[in-house]
Amino acid sequence: MKSKSNKAKNGHVILPLLGLMRPYVWQLVLCIVLVLAFNGSDLIKPLIMEIAVDDYIRPLAAEGGSAAPLLWMGIAYFLVVVAGSAASIMQARLLARVCQSILHDVRLKLFDHIHRMKLTDLDRMGSGRLLTRATNDVESLNEFYNDVLVGLFRDVFLLIGIVIMMLTMNWRLALVGFTAVPLIMAITFLCRKALHNNFVRMKALISKINGFFAESLSGIRVIQAFGREKEKFDQLHDLNLQYRKTTMTQVGINSFMRPVMEVINALAIVLILIFGWKMAGQDIGAVEVGVLFAFTTYIKQFFDPINDLAEKYNSVQSALVSADRIFSLLNDGCVLEEPDAPGHEAAIQGRVEFRNVWFAYKDEEWVLRDVSFTAEPGEKIAFVGATGAGKTTIINLVSRFYEPQRGEILIDGVPLQEWKLSSLRSQIAVVLQDVFLFAGSIADNIRVHADITDEEIDRAIRLSHADMFVDRLGGMHAAVAERGATFSTGERQLLSFARAIAHRPSILVLDEATANIDSHTEELVQQSIASISEGRTAIFIAHRLSTIRDCDCIYVLERGELIESGSHDELMAKNGAYALLIAGGENAEEKQ
Repeated sequence: MKSKSNKAKNGHVILPLLGLMRPYVWQLVLCIVLVLAFNGSDLIKPLIMEIAVDDYIRPLAAEGGSAAPLLWMGIAYFLVVVAGSAASIMQARLLARVCQSILHDVRLKLFDHIHRMKLTDLDRMGSGRLLTRATNDVESLNEFYNDVLVGLFRDVFLLIGIVIMMLTMNWRLALVGFTAVPLIMAITFLCRKALHNNFVRMKALISKINGFFAESLSGIRVIQAFGREKEKFDQLHDLNLQYRKTTMTQVGINSFMRPVMEVINALAIVLILIFGWKMAGQDIGAVEVGVLFAFTTYIKQFFDPINDLAEKYNSVQSALVSADRIFSLLNDGCVLEEPDAPGHEAAIQGRVEFRNVWFAYKDEEWVLRDVSFTAEPGEKIAFVGATGAGKTTIINLVSRFYEPQRGEILIDGVPLQEWKLSSLRSQIAVVLQDVFLFAGSIADNIRVHADITDEEIDRAIRLSHADMFVDRLGGMHAAVAERGATFSTGERQLLSFARAIAHRPSILVLDEATANIDSHTEELVQQSIASISEGRTAIFIAHRLSTIRDCDCIYVLERGELIESGSHDELMAKNGAYALLIAGGENAEEKQ
């Protein structure tokens, strides 16, 4: 049952793999034609030698005569070798170009798909697994197209040609040589299951190792700060030992197969020589020297493609495991769906409404419970609450990074799912506490590839007061290291403000955005916020009173439920949960 299941699964994977070849089908057809030409040269060479020995060299040695025909046979042999070599070179170059084009297409598909995935699925999969899909697994497909697909045609056609040539020359000797085939098939069958299972384990382990490296590099400061270097080293050591053990198992199986094939090859040649001698002695049909020479050459050629096919089984298993993982990701159905009809596109006025929204990151562990509120265009609203209350989740839902399990979210009265994603997100600016900067320039990080002029960027830098350090670095075209590692936390935060200002959003969202800025800088930034939020809807999550006290409405969250709402003065007068948070300073910096 398991074998049938694996066959069905492999068939399910092979069809999409073949589908990727569709744009390059004519180039692949040309590759196969060149392979046939190369195979033809391999088949003709022993035949030329057989004719040369039996029809020219032996008669010439016994009876004498002109050697001119033998010279022509030598020239023919040379031309066949040259033609075969030329075909091989052209085929290799063309196939490499096609393979790299297919891998290029797959990488772009994966990149595009991953960037459109729901964050819930990205969180579930982890960066290590995704990185493995886009690197190791894609590269494994190269083996399928380069070493297997065209190689399979080459080996199969060569086998068929050799069988025909051997049967034509001497069918009795051919049958003797073919007696080794069942033994080879039995060995291949026995090794097949072990190879497949081992490849699955190897792919899973390399994903874990990639994920471990990605996580460790991202958290290197925490690891060093808490002195966890030895612990992390030991964890990687254990993973490496598991991978080494699995790899050595693979090497052991592979190293067993080829020597055994060589032994069987030698055995077949010995049998041909013995039976050829016996046939001559029993006058069953004398075997000429040239035929015997051609037969030993053909039998060696016969086992070469069989060896290659056995080894290609290893490559096939590796490629199929990788392909299954890639297509599982591409067909996962976890991409944020655009509306069936053309998505709603309009200038957002700024009305944000939650209607009885329930949300959980996992199963029914509810982070938000029956949340309802409305922010009118131009209003400033804030959410406060203890760590884990669900504040950050609300802004994630507004930007449609996640989707609620129950209830409805509307922008300007239009359900969020009906908005075209690009239109929606281009009009919402989110300033997070944890700012991400790309390698490039300061201008690139503020522009983020949008159509924003240098003048607008310069204005945004000055409004956000980032000019305090940008001018010192030489202006907006100064280089930014990976993740903005050379900037302080506060400087990265100011650049994030500049990014939001430059994009002129209809809805501004700030998640603990002033948490890492000193009081003096915050005062300047508050002026910028007041300027940019004028006439725009602004949603704040903050622990500093100066950020939220002027909001039109403040909502208090507790365990995912809205328990209080009102202006700062109204909530303080109630002397309830909000007053306790302000008095106790419990509204701490957090990100859920």
